[in-house]
Amino acid sequence: MATFHIKRIYDEASEKDGYRILVDRLWPRGVSKERAALNEWNKDIAPSSDLRIWFDHKADRMEEFARLYAEELDKNPAVKTMKQLAKKYSSITLLYAAHDPKINHAVVLRDYLQ
Repeated sequence: MATFHIKRIYDEASEKDGYRILVDRLWPRGVSKERAALNEWNKDIAPSSDLRIWFDHKADRMEEFARLYAEELDKNPAVKTMKQLAKKYSSITLLYAAHDPKINHAVVLRDYLQ
């Protein structure tokens, strides 16, 4: 079973990242596909647009956001794909564009998958 890591898409790619998946619904500004060094882009695992807009990366909404996002993930078929990848790769890095390394959906997704 894979270990899931999270990392900003703007940070330099590393071999330690293992299999790299962008988990944002929108492509990050200013990042070329070459620089991103992705193995895949899984838009479907990201929070719904309505939830993302409501959350707005506000710290006081993080707990409620995590609960609501987990409810979305419970019904999301893209989770099955992620679990299949976890059987195939020992290290998977979930890439996100948000500024705050603690207040973003990748944190919730990593915890959910582990």
